[in-house]
Amino acid sequence: MRDGFVKVAAGTPEIRVADCAHNAQACIALMCQAAEQGVKVLCLPELCLTGYTCGDLFLQDALLRGAEAALEAVLRASEALDLFLAVGLPVRAGGKLYNCAALLCRGELLGLVPKTHLPNYGEFYEKRWFEPALEEEFLGLTLCGQEVFLGKSHLFQCDTLPELVVGVEICEDLWSPVPLSVALATHGATLILNLSASNETVGKADYRRALVAGQSGRLSCGYVYADAGEGESTTDLVFAGHNIIAENGTVLAQERFASGLTVTEIDVQRLAYERRRNTTFPPAGQEQMDWSSFSLEVTETVLTRPISPNPFVPEDRGDRDERCQEILTIAALGLKKRLAHARAKTAVIGLSGGLDSTLALLITARAMALLGRPMTDIVALTIPCFGTTQRTKSNAQILAERVGAAFRTVDIGEAVQIHFRDIGQSMEDLSVTFENGQARERTQVLMDIANQTGGLVIGTGDLSELALGWATYNGDHMSMYGVNAGIPKTLVRHLVSYAARQAQDTDPQLSAVLLDILDTPVSPELLPPKEGEIAQKTEDLVGPYQLHDFFLYYALRWGFSPKKVYRLALYALGEDYDRATLLKWLQNFYRRFFVQQFKRSCLPDGPKVGSVSLSPRGDWRMPSDAVAALWLEELEGLS
Repeated sequence: MRDGFVKVAAGTPEIRVADCAHNAQACIALMCQAAEQGVKVLCLPELCLTGYTCGDLFLQDALLRGAEAALEAVLRASEALDLFLAVGLPVRAGGKLYNCAALLCRGELLGLVPKTHLPNYGEFYEKRWFEPALEEEFLGLTLCGQEVFLGKSHLFQCDTLPELVVGVEICEDLWSPVPLSVALATHGATLILNLSASNETVGKADYRRALVAGQSGRLSCGYVYADAGEGESTTDLVFAGHNIIAENGTVLAQERFASGLTVTEIDVQRLAYERRRNTTFPPAGQEQMDWSSFSLEVTETVLTRPISPNPFVPEDRGDRDERCQEILTIAALGLKKRLAHARAKTAVIGLSGGLDSTLALLITARAMALLGRPMTDIVALTIPCFGTTQRTKSNAQILAERVGAAFRTVDIGEAVQIHFRDIGQSMEDLSVTFENGQARERTQVLMDIANQTGGLVIGTGDLSELALGWATYNGDHMSMYGVNAGIPKTLVRHLVSYAARQAQDTDPQLSAVLLDILDTPVSPELLPPKEGEIAQKTEDLVGPYQLHDFFLYYALRWGFSPKKVYRLALYALGEDYDRATLLKWLQNFYRRFFVQQFKRSCLPDGPKVGSVSLSPRGDWRMPSDAVAALWLEELEGLS
């Protein structure tokens, strides 16, 4: 449970209808399996101690006594298990019968939550036997020798992990127009358990999955849906045991047509952060909630949930291509508006033959097409200097020609040497001044040619470079519209790759040059080449962009602590990078991120395309003189 990770499970026991003793043992077996796997919260199906399909047997005293005896057996078995459990059974209270979830931990019966919405349509006849949950009140009763309250507005908080607050609803409660989980979540529940007996019909699984995922997204919560399955009566219905676990809109694990456990981890710290961040998540309403507490041992949760090593890039090729098309369109629409509003006659781009400027040109070409303007309104410049290689210069020219842009070469070597002579900078001193002098001269050329042609300079810097401050202040840092500002480097690569695949049949030469650009090391080319090859490789200097994009996503999007980011990096990237390498570049990430904020405080406009943006006018507002000490101290001593 450290770092907020709680291992949870939805369980479907193999039951026998009305055989309560057998069903208790089936539930106990799943409880023991769950505990062995490190599960801390287990949800079992609706009425699983009796079976959901008992019909009029629910009114029989023998079945109700059997259900209580079954619960007593489960309670005894739970005494030795470090487990919070929800199990379903019928409960008599106040002369009526309720379809209840019993919540228990370590032998203690913490509460009974009755079902609120009783279906009485189609194949369902629950109002024949059960009473709906009481409105805004609790009934006290004795069950299994313990005093307990029965009521729908009940929350259960873990003493040892306060962010873990459990709320409960039962099957139809989720399917209703106003699910009970809304009130539970707004009062603090970060994990909703749903004990269900949802029979299977064609197409129903998709809707059920969408309901669970959608509710977890709307409520910024974890949602564990445990469904009845094997052993329920098939007189008229079939139950498939469709167990679903979702978090904040994403299905993390699911099983269907199978008994047993569906296990994953819910990150309650992540959910708590999302609620703090989301100002439309409402405060507690008028409903009165009863609270119970329970304790679980705080241990290191073994992670099994999917953690992508490239969180900005969809795993599935089909999803990735669809996302690439969407991003290119969003960025192009942003630029289209700016060009039209400014009445710009041209779009001026410094084309280096590298990834970022290539993507900027592809986006600009789309914007021109949307405007119905000729590609010659794009002025693509290659601006060679001391570090430019023939490979990148040639690729820039081929790329511009294939797109149809107007192409120009402006060699700035002589101008930079004159400038160096003026300021007393030696050509042998390959310092930051040597590099940045070239970058600023390139920007001056771009700006002046934009003035000459009545155009706008299109920025090429990407989100990853902005995070690290890997840009020359008032050099490539500056433009009139930064189309790549919301796109991280790992995603830039996939966007260019997507464009190369799209061009394979229609323009093989364009596809070929895009593929060669993808194969070229990332470099600003500001230091002289060695034997004609790029001497200055960005990732050797600042670290692998795969790592920095990973750090960026979890540190900014989810507000994770440095230790937690490091832990997730070990889990997701540990096979490719050793611990020392991960720690080195994570420390470097935090140092650079804090020190370089002043560059982000005055960024040009550019479109947000994903969940992370560093615009000082939008998602990220940070003082330029904030200190990184707290973040770096947390990483001290790790290895």
